Amino acid sequence: MDYLALVFFLAVCGVLMAGYPVALTLTGISLIFAALGNLAGVFDTAYLNLIPNRLYGILVNQNLLAVPLFVFMGSMLEKSRLAEDLLKNMSVVFRSLPGGLGISVVFVGMLLAASTGIVGATVVTMGILSLPTMLQRGYNPSLACGTLCATGTLGQIIPPSICLVLLGEVMSNAYQQAQLNQGIFAPDFVSIGDLFAGAIIPGLLLVAAYALYVVIFALLKPDQAPAVPDDDTSLADKLVALVKGLLPPVVLIIAVLGSILGGLATPTEAASVGALGAILLAAIRGMLNLKVTHEVAVETTRITAMVYLILVGATIFSSVFRGFGGDTLIEEWLTGLPGGAMTATLVVMLLIFLLGFILDFVEITFMVVPIVGPILLAMGIDPVWLGIMIAVNLQTSFLTPPFGFSLFYLRSVAPKSIATAEIYRGVIPFVMIQLALLVLLALAPGLVTWLPELLD
Repeated sequence: MDYLALVFFLAVCGVLMAGYPVALTLTGISLIFAALGNLAGVFDTAYLNLIPNRLYGILVNQNLLAVPLFVFMGSMLEKSRLAEDLLKNMSVVFRSLPGGLGISVVFVGMLLAASTGIVGATVVTMGILSLPTMLQRGYNPSLACGTLCATGTLGQIIPPSICLVLLGEVMSNAYQQAQLNQGIFAPDFVSIGDLFAGAIIPGLLLVAAYALYVVIFALLKPDQAPAVPDDDTSLADKLVALVKGLLPPVVLIIAVLGSILGGLATPTEAASVGALGAILLAAIRGMLNLKVTHEVAVETTRITAMVYLILVGATIFSSVFRGFGGDTLIEEWLTGLPGGAMTATLVVMLLIFLLGFILDFVEITFMVVPIVGPILLAMGIDPVWLGIMIAVNLQTSFLTPPFGFSLFYLRSVAPKSIATAEIYRGVIPFVMIQLALLVLLALAPGLVTWLPELLD
């Protein structure tokens, strides 16, 4: 009976792998196990009584209102063809360089990630716009596919990311819970803005590493990442194209991210500014009409409903898991590992990495982090550092063959002439880059914590 909580967890994972809807699986399996546990006298039903209040708290949570607003902003920018204009203008600037088109894809992916924060949308959009052009220009298919998959996942780590919004909320609750468990009744807080600040340096390092890899590949194999012959475009014209391409998204990013980091607005208030800015950009580009507005509204409603429904299911799951004593079991196991906090963190990171093959970041954020977060934070782990490590870890998992979500997104829009094995080969160097970043952040946590501490 001591390990019934783990049997419950494995049952949930098994049903999810069978293809059943995540939110309904979390709710249904949780309530079935709770009923069976109650009949067997091994489940504390008091945890079920807490669920209504927890669900009400979710629905009135102001920070979570940032989710539909950021989704709306990203969807509106996608419909306004921001990516298309960005890629066209950035290509003018970099195309005469070795690997120039690949470098353009990396920087456009970074700006799209910061503008939309939605991995699937970024990968699909970039795949549709960039992959045919890269192949037509003679790029190695593996390099082209790997670059697109990797830059598409930047939406996990480049703020304002939906992943960081949700992680920030969960990490804040876990940090407070860890302090209360230690008898600290005036707990410190960690905010979504802290995670945004902590993600900036790792995100920029990742972008720089991606671009450097493309350049090195192009220098070593120039025939597989060729420069596009310059068509006598003047330097002035290139600067105009650069400014034209960069100005709209950069202004929007500064307005949203700058207001959060500067303490001028909460994430929800900044997200509303971003949504309004996206509407204005769409209007300026002549893309704002009833059809586009309807599509954006439907997409926003669909994604928001998915997030909230999964959050409801995860809340019920975590309550039942604790009712079986699962949190105590996990705490005893992690604290009993040799090597202390770092070993426990490594084990949790490995678990999250493997779960990333079968679960989306929303499910992992709401299922796993509330259970392991308070335990690791009570062991002295910095909450901002842990949040960013989890985000980069999930990003790596989503890129790793053969189950990475990003690979499936690109496969859905890639030409049939490109074998799946070529996509897998192409992402391996980028997976190695992300693993190197994880090691670097583990050895130098100040890369994450310096900016949030500076802004406090």
